[in-house]
This record gives sequence, structure tokens and C-alpha cells, in this order.
Amino acid sequence: MSRQAGSAAAAAAGGRPSERRPSREDPVGGSDAVERLRAVCLALPAVEERESHGEPTWFGGTGRRARVFTMLADHHHDERLAFWCPAPAGAQAALIAEDPTRFFRPPYVGHRGWVGVRLDVEPVDWARIEDLVTDAHALVTG
Repeated sequence: MSRQAGSAAAAAAGGRPSERRPSREDPVGGSDAVERLRAVCLALPAVEERESHGEPTWFGGTGRRARVFTMLADHHHDERLAFWCPAPAGAQAALIAEDPTRFFRPPYVGHRGWVGVRLDVEPVDWARIEDLVTDAHALVTG
């Protein structure tokens, strides 16, 4: 079942909109969060957005030196709308310990210190997200 069909089924079954998880296709906060994340990423210097692994992904740098610094994770193996980004040494563990409902160790890249940040847990702290994304960009563009 697609996410859209799942959302429609939840609504038809009497589910309240607040019980549904936002996604890129879901107008309950998901597309706004993705657009805001996109704006944060594209405001940084030498950034290109491309699709990677089926998700919007932002690369910092140019040419062959461009590296991923933020990747959207729209229900990637789970029910979260989130993004993944590299973090300075020790930051992943500190963030997860501070707020495990908001931060997590993402699959595939978590062992390298990347952190997952949920966009579907209210309230979203956009100032903090801007700091995390800016730090991630600095890590990959050096």
C-alpha cells in the first residue's frame, strides 16, 4: 500500500490527522518540513540537490569533490520522516542521549557518526536543524 493510500485509509477509518505521520506526499506538515530543509541546505555555498537512493540529497562542494552532507529519509525502512547528516565526533551519541525521540543512529551511515534527525516530532527546532546542517556541510567541504 502506498503512503498516500495508507493516509487515506487512516482518514477513512476515522484516524485523526495528528495521528498520521507526515511524508512528502502528505499535506500534514511533511511537505512543509521537506521544503524548509531544502531551503536550509540550498542556502549554503556550493550546494547541489540530487536524488540518491530515491530521496532528495544535498551535496556540498563541486565536481568530483562534492560529498553528501544531508539526505532526506522519508520512511526509509521505518515510519519516520527524517534526515541524516554527518556530525562531529561524539555528537551522535550526545544527541541521542539528550533526546532519543528526536535523534537516532541511522542505518548504513550511523557507524560513521552520522545522526538521524526526525522532522515528524513536534516541535521541530529549526534553529538547531540549521546548526546541524551547517556543521555537516562544513565537515564535508572542509
